[in-house]
Amino acid sequence: MRILIIEDEPKMLLMLRDGLREHGHTVMTAPDGLEGLSLAKEVLVDVILLDVLLPKLSGWQVLQELKKSQIPALVLMLTACDGEAEVIAGLDGGADDYLTKPFSFLELLARLKSLQRSKSSNNRKVCLETLVLDQGQHQAFRDGQCLSLTRTEMALLDRLLQSKGEIVTRAALMEAVWGRNSVVSRSTVDSFMNLLRKKVDPPGEPQLLHTVKGIGYSIHARPVKEVRMRGKLL
Repeated sequence: MRILIIEDEPKMLLMLRDGLREHGHTVMTAPDGLEGLSLAKEVLVDVILLDVLLPKLSGWQVLQELKKSQIPALVLMLTACDGEAEVIAGLDGGADDYLTKPFSFLELLARLKSLQRSKSSNNRKVCLETLVLDQGQHQAFRDGQCLSLTRTEMALLDRLLQSKGEIVTRAALMEAVWGRNSVVSRSTVDSFMNLLRKKVDPPGEPQLLHTVKGIGYSIHARPVKEVRMRGKLL
């Protein structure tokens, strides 16, 4: 993959650059947000490793400008800002993944492989009744109307549609969207799901997104009692 690292700590920058090159990646680097944003606009890259506390332009500002400019690169936030609020802000602001420092280099490689897999499968189109998730366009539609979902909402909807007609637990949603070792709480998942429901089930449309009390969520057009979990009818 072609990777751009935007990181202001020299030792961290060199470690990431040399390690990724040893694993066969093409790597470019930038020591501040302004230079990093300029490179991202000039050179086509697959993934951007983006620190948050950067000189000249912060990681949040860089992320915002990347999305405004519709830069197609995937963004992995790589930062010491490990609070739940920061993680949510990064993911909801358009980041594709979030890894906090200190981190294992092997975990970073695994995250990069996961991003690569997700990018290669992003041309799928999944439908349920009048709901359409178009991965190629990175958009979702209900009865022909664009739902304007954030990346986090898109990821949640995608995971639910992968198991449409079945119950997806909160833990499964957390792992699919935020990773196995995520600091995101279950209440945060519920908050995102409430936001998603308001967009997926607008007034006048049959309800598709359902809460299964004490377990998780399901997306389907059938009564709740007919929803399957682990191959069995509830």
